[in-house]
Amino acid sequence: MLNIVLVEPEIPANTGNISRTCACTDCSLHLVEPLGFSIDDKSLKRAGLDYWHLLDVHTYANFEEFRLSNSGRYWYCSTKAPKRHSDVRFEDGDYLIFGKETKGLPEDLLYAHPDECIRIPMRSEARSLNLSNSVAIVVYEALRQLDYPGLLEFGKMGDHTAKE
Repeated sequence: MLNIVLVEPEIPANTGNISRTCACTDCSLHLVEPLGFSIDDKSLKRAGLDYWHLLDVHTYANFEEFRLSNSGRYWYCSTKAPKRHSDVRFEDGDYLIFGKETKGLPEDLLYAHPDECIRIPMRSEARSLNLSNSVAIVVYEALRQLDYPGLLEFGKMGDHTAKE
């Protein structure tokens, strides 16, 4: 299982879309406060409402509490990172950490962990991708590398079998 970490997310619809991605891919969602919305926000739930019961979600008062509560490999996702997300080897249990929509992750955090910082390649003229799109891109690259553990494989129409 992968872990998706959102540090101070601001837009409820993005977090709702990310929660739906987590539910569909069996990833845990970790939310680091302060949040720009309430977990009960209608727009948050609207984006992933019919999947909410499948979601494994955890909240933390700040990044330090998150760090003290979770051990494992951390990957810091940032447009400022030197390494492409597809150039690292993801492992089961990894934490994929994303910053808030307006500022990303704090630069001091990135500078403290340069070997664990990854980015999605894009044009230099573009500032960034939407947060929920970025999460989906990195999650599916990690799952591809892990051979999509526990997710459905579709063969013939109507043939839905779980991948072992």
